[in-house]
Parts: sequence; C-alpha cells; structure tokens
Amino acid sequence: MRLLTGLFEVDRVLTQQAASRIPPAVAKALSAVEESAESTKLWCGAAAAMAWLGGWRGRKAAAAGLGALVVAQLVSNGLCKQLADRPRPPTEWIPHDEVADRPDSSSFPSGHTAAAVAFTAAISPTWPSAGALCAVPAAMVAVERVQSGAHYPSDVAAGAVIGLASAWLTRHAPALLLRHWP
Repeated sequence: MRLLTGLFEVDRVLTQQAASRIPPAVAKALSAVEESAESTKLWCGAAAAMAWLGGWRGRKAAAAGLGALVVAQLVSNGLCKQLADRPRPPTEWIPHDEVADRPDSSSFPSGHTAAAVAFTAAISPTWPSAGALCAVPAAMVAVERVQSGAHYPSDVAAGAVIGLASAWLTRHAPALLLRHWP
C-alpha cells in the first residue's frame, strides 16, 4: 500500500510540474505533434514515406513499425484500458484549458505513447537513422500526454513498456514460432 501511495505522490508532483512549468510555446508544439499522432496518422505517414523512399530497407522497417504499432494498440487500448478503469488526473492539477479536451476512457496506459514507442523501437533495428528521427516526436507525444493532463507519468511509462514489448515481439515472434513449430 505504501508503494502505491508513493507512486501516486510521484505522479501528482510530476504531472503538476509538467502542466505548469512547460512554456506555452513548447506546449503548443507538443500539442501539434500529439494531434498529428492522433489515430496513428503520424506513424502511418512515416511508414508510407519510409516504404516509398527507403527501398527494401524502408519497406521492411515500415512493416515492422506498423506491425508493432498494431500490437501495442491492441494491448494498450483493447486490453489494458478495459481492465484498468483508472480516472484521468484531477483537473485541479492542470492550470490550463487543455484539460477540458481529454478522452473519457481509462487513463491507464497511454495508448498514444505505446503506439509511438512501438513504431519507433520496431523500425530502429532495420533503419537506425529513421528510428532516431521518429524518436523525437515519440518523446514529444509522451511528454504532451502528461503536460496536457491526459495521463499520469506512470500511464506514460506503462505505455512505453507496452510499446517496447510490442516491438520486441514483432521482431522476434517469427523466429520463435519457427523454432517451436512441430
């Protein structure tokens, strides 16, 4: 119980700091990137560009990224949000009007972060420079989810773990299946 109380206190402090200390111009940039990532538009656009411009390597990276993104979305939004009915951070913690534009679904985990991390982590082994480029908006999405009051930092951390696990699974599942196929 003490661990949960400590986690709640860390979530509160970090949420309030992110919501109040990020300069308005930076917050606008974070919101613009998050909006482009809404419904995975940013990641699908990045995959299309990689497939079109990157030849074989780009198509392989795009397929891995989209596969991991789908797994992350299914786990975070299809499973975890249904099981964990966590309310969004209290509105009194957020000193700006973005807090009024939050979803009604469970706060845990951050599906936006799960998708962003899954896509980025899955493309990185095949095309490291594309992965490095995608890491910037992925990090911005994660920060924005806390800054806007949509998620607690622990929701974002859980989304990142789901994203990393989805990327790993997408990369290793074919070999694991072949190795254990009768």
